[in-house]
Amino acid sequence: MPLAARGSKTDGHVQWLAAEGGWVLHLRQDWRGYAPTQAQAAPATLTEGALRVDATELSDWDANLAPALWSLLGPLAQRGLTPDIQGLPAAVRAPLHLALQAQSQLLEPKRPEAEVTVLGVIRESLRWEDLRLTLAFVGELLLSVGRLRQKPRVFRWADLLHQMDEMGPRSVPIVALTTFLVGLMLAYMSGAQLDRIGAPNLIADVVTVGMVRELAALMTGVILAGRIGGAIAAELGSMTVNEEIDALRSLGIDPMVHLALPRLFAMLLTAPLLIAFAMVIGVLAGIPAVTLVYGVTLSDYLNQSLLALNWTHLWIGLFKGTTYTLLVVIAGCREGFYAQRNAQAIGLATTRAVVKALVWMVVAACASTVVFQSLGL
Repeated sequence: MPLAARGSKTDGHVQWLAAEGGWVLHLRQDWRGYAPTQAQAAPATLTEGALRVDATELSDWDANLAPALWSLLGPLAQRGLTPDIQGLPAAVRAPLHLALQAQSQLLEPKRPEAEVTVLGVIRESLRWEDLRLTLAFVGELLLSVGRLRQKPRVFRWADLLHQMDEMGPRSVPIVALTTFLVGLMLAYMSGAQLDRIGAPNLIADVVTVGMVRELAALMTGVILAGRIGGAIAAELGSMTVNEEIDALRSLGIDPMVHLALPRLFAMLLTAPLLIAFAMVIGVLAGIPAVTLVYGVTLSDYLNQSLLALNWTHLWIGLFKGTTYTLLVVIAGCREGFYAQRNAQAIGLATTRAVVKALVWMVVAACASTVVFQSLGL
């Protein structure tokens, strides 16, 4: 039976009108202080099809409009109908959208939590739903950059400076210690082989190229995945569980611009400097091994390191490291924004963010190595 045959239902403020293709809820007159009664509820025949809210004839309204409309739309949302509210004023759409989204989540079948292990996270990441959410998040992040260009005054520079301090200076000690030990280990391992063929001077080549081109960037990414990625996921996950992000949206504040972009820009600004520092520490870490064990002088080691170093190795290392650290921020923000609202959500989001960042970094490292080698770089 066509929808037009189902009739309509109306009063002075509310009109439910059946038309071809679905139903239309017309809002009319002055809604300031108006509260719909049971008589204005949706018709009993409205059980399926599209529903659109039309506010073109609305003369005036106040903050009561959103809860008043929810009294009409809520029962429909509980039955699985999702109305089109694009015709409403923006200040009313935001809280109604959150309410409809929360209702749809309640209707979704509960899915058991995936095991938080490397294999479990990999299996979860390969699901189309997870890939779709990740791509959608990256797209929304890029769109938020465009929105920020239109309204640059909304950006919080204090948050940017705070995140730069957290990601940069406060990460220096652990990055220095880790890269020093990796550089020292690389010098000992390569020296044991090169000394057999009488070429201990080439230890500098192995350490310099290895640290500058790959290991300094990778170790910096691994450290930041545990230190920064987990912290971002925990902070944003806590805000999601406490509905603080929903509160920002209801106030008309873009969470991406307010929360994600300061962390992304802070990483872009601090990561190259942190990676360059890690490169220097890693190369200098080979000095104790070559001078005390293999008899290479300090000047010979430094001269050979400079000969082995070139701009190609340097920019490849900086490019890889910046890519790794951006993946850390994306993983942390993605898991924080999409955290479930239960007691275990923050811990699960933190673990998933760290594991996903590490897996993404390994994949990116393998892919970039193959690409650069095939290009002869």
